[in-house]
Amino acid sequence: MSLDSTKADDIALVIEEAIVSGELAPGTVLRQEQLSEQFNVSRTPVREALRRLAALGLVSFVPNRGVRVRTLSRDELQEAFLVRAELESLATQVATPKFAPEDLAELDAAEKRFAGISQQLRSLEPGDERRSIMGDWVRANHAFHDVIYRVAALPLVEQMAKSARRTFSGPAVWAPGDHSIDGLYAKNAEQHRAIKQAIAAGSATGARELAREHVLSSFHLLETILEQVGAQPRDWRASRSARR
Repeated sequence: MSLDSTKADDIALVIEEAIVSGELAPGTVLRQEQLSEQFNVSRTPVREALRRLAALGLVSFVPNRGVRVRTLSRDELQEAFLVRAELESLATQVATPKFAPEDLAELDAAEKRFAGISQQLRSLEPGDERRSIMGDWVRANHAFHDVIYRVAALPLVEQMAKSARRTFSGPAVWAPGDHSIDGLYAKNAEQHRAIKQAIAAGSATGARELAREHVLSSFHLLETILEQVGAQPRDWRASRSARR
């Protein structure tokens, strides 16, 4: 992987988080020369980052007017989670009878790791303390579901579901604003445990329903967080500078 490609990945992630979290408002024009100066890079990785964001549907290229942040409405977010809920529940149902003892051990370890990080998250104060471990929380969450995808062995379903979840996967997106949301984080971890238990019991139908409910509950969690972010707007450029 080239240095420019690595830089493009970093730039795309920062802008993606800023868009989905609401720090970059819909309709905002992203100018390549300004981004090059902001990230202290040439225009090559900036152009590549913007192309990747366009492929995700987060920005659009407007002829003679540059690149604009696409409007993501609540209905669009909800629709994406509805689609993901069906795909993930299908994968869980198919995977359940395929789970071997070693797969269950891997799922159990992933569930316990996520539960531990979730508990740690709730023990920290909102703000920078919590944001410091959000990357671990997101990765642990994905690791749990990735065990199920692997066992299900449905490549197309996995590809589509992971594409949908990537739009909302940045750590900054899931960072909570205050303690009022702690119950939703606890519920999220409890749902992982329930899914694991249903799979271990061999209940394909039960696991499927729990997986679907879990994804829809995750939408409620994201919606609540975005409402908090919207009520407390931040300067995404300042956030970027703080990470350097």
